[in-house]
Amino acid sequence: MIAEYPPQLLAEVKAKTADRQLTGFTPGQGPINPDLMLVGEAPGRHEEKVNIPFSGASGQELMGFIKSIGYSRSTVYITSVVRQRPYSIKKVKDKKTGELIEKHPNRTPTKKEVLAFAPLFDWELATVKPRLIVPLGNTALQRLLGRNANIGELHGQLLHQKIQQANANHDGYQMSSTKYWIMPMYHPAAVLYARRLEPTIKDDWQKLGREIKTLKK
Repeated sequence: MIAEYPPQLLAEVKAKTADRQLTGFTPGQGPINPDLMLVGEAPGRHEEKVNIPFSGASGQELMGFIKSIGYSRSTVYITSVVRQRPYSIKKVKDKKTGELIEKHPNRTPTKKEVLAFAPLFDWELATVKPRLIVPLGNTALQRLLGRNANIGELHGQLLHQKIQQANANHDGYQMSSTKYWIMPMYHPAAVLYARRLEPTIKDDWQKLGREIKTLKK
């Protein structure tokens, strides 16, 4: 378990996101040197409240997939490429009073926000040293493999390649010097919105279970 993040990296994130609609801070969670590092997009409303990654509705789906291949929340490392909840501001009419009220629903983080957190994520990956990285959904996948990577094309495939890391100036990306084992997966929320994907996602997780056993030999 990571005790705490480097203060200078946290300060850098704070400075770069000061004018952004981001709230809270949910740290990564899990053991060092795990078989699997699961990488999500960003915390949602529930994660912001309890400070536990993937603890909302999609998290329940994820725990089921993890359990199906013999792992648990305590045996994998769970994090996200953006560590604060991105929100938008919407004015809606209250159904009872008719008054305009302000709501802050979740949204997808921007590429600039993902880049702002890049050095922190790089440090976390280097510290955790997982055997295999599992990006969940396009945001996490494109942070690792570039903007042209697509979860619809790459889900369930075992990859061994270099990944994007923050460059020396932290204003863009460069490719890593070493290769990583990666298996992209659909985000578990996809099951909630498109039940037709459930058989595919379950098959992908079973494939992941087999691949990680092979890598451990």
